[in-house]
Amino acid sequence: MDADIKSAERELEELVLKESIVSATGINAETLQVGIKGDPSLRETALQRAKYRSVIDDIYDEVRGRLEDLLLNRGTYRLYIGFNSGEVRTHSIFDPLREETHAVEKFLDASYVERHFPAISYDDKVAGMRDIYRSLRSSALFDKLPGYWRNIVEKRHVNWKPMEREAIAPIMVNLKTLRDMPDYYLRNVSICIVQGLVRMQFNCDGTQLVTAKNYRRFLEENFPV
Repeated sequence: MDADIKSAERELEELVLKESIVSATGINAETLQVGIKGDPSLRETALQRAKYRSVIDDIYDEVRGRLEDLLLNRGTYRLYIGFNSGEVRTHSIFDPLREETHAVEKFLDASYVERHFPAISYDDKVAGMRDIYRSLRSSALFDKLPGYWRNIVEKRHVNWKPMEREAIAPIMVNLKTLRDMPDYYLRNVSICIVQGLVRMQFNCDGTQLVTAKNYRRFLEENFPV
């Protein structure tokens, strides 16, 4: 490859990684969290709006274990919990391009979970993630990517590690605390094993992106007891 083309591709690769809020390689290791501001009117009126209590507020303690089980012992690699809407969205390695939506009260029924979420060990799920990306990288579709994007994907997977399974339970337990905050409380959250990332939105709008590794520190610094 011509030296000028290589140089141009390196510049494009660096620019893509720099511009992305959460890049192909994840949040910078030195960054505790990334905050994205939303509608300022929602922040200004947050304390004036009455807190909406949804069905999930009444049953979270009952369904938390089953939602946690989706990430630990089922095919789910990304879990979204809408505290205001009462919906649960899932992405599964068995059908990775599709998002499914469930009413949270369905998780009160253990047989519902068994029907909709086939069991698989955490280690096998991680191996499945690697297989999926390996297949993509060996496909003709991958060859259609620009060179700088192929470099990004290759580098990402050389050192890729999923969220540690031990991080999942503490995240799920503390969601109730964030939801029960009297003023600025949690509206929705998504947990992604692939990126090791927790994405949270509060009633004051905006988004907080935190790595699972930094989740406890995020709580200690922003919600001191």
